[in-house]
Amino acid sequence: MDGESCIKKAYEFIFNSDFEQAIYWFEQAIEAEPDNAFYYHTCAVSCARSGKWAKAKQHAETALKLDPEHAEYKYHLQTVEARILLAEADLLLAKVPPKLVEAAELLDRASTLDPLSFDAFYTLGVIYAALNQYDKAASNAKEAMRLDPSHSAARRLFADVNRKRRMLHLRINVPKRKRNR
Repeated sequence: MDGESCIKKAYEFIFNSDFEQAIYWFEQAIEAEPDNAFYYHTCAVSCARSGKWAKAKQHAETALKLDPEHAEYKYHLQTVEARILLAEADLLLAKVPPKLVEAAELLDRASTLDPLSFDAFYTLGVIYAALNQYDKAASNAKEAMRLDPSHSAARRLFADVNRKRRMLHLRINVPKRKRNR
């Protein structure tokens, strides 16, 4: 079967919400035409939608290698890499005690790779708030709110962090009263 026929079969399965079979047919298209970057890209997208991040990354890297000038392929690879970093950060945060600094480093890289990642910015805001780094927390919470203005937890985080920043600022700038003796 040629690559185009396999792609048509894959889309049929997507329309029927059978993503596993769609991935199978995208991979058949890749086998039929291993130099077709589009086939790798579409397979990477389906893998990402199915949460198969390692496989999505592999196909996205191959698509970009075959067509390095294609901006969409580059962006998709970055979003997949960002999602993998988010998963790694979640593992660090699940440890007892949580590894906040290490998770923040991963999330910072994820937010650079995918500047539309609400999860990266929101989680960074939460981490920086826990680390008492209120300026960074506010900046990330604000970006999370910009990405999803209706997210109530992001709005609450931003308000809490700003309140703590103001309190800290007042505490630092209030002159100490002298005692009469």
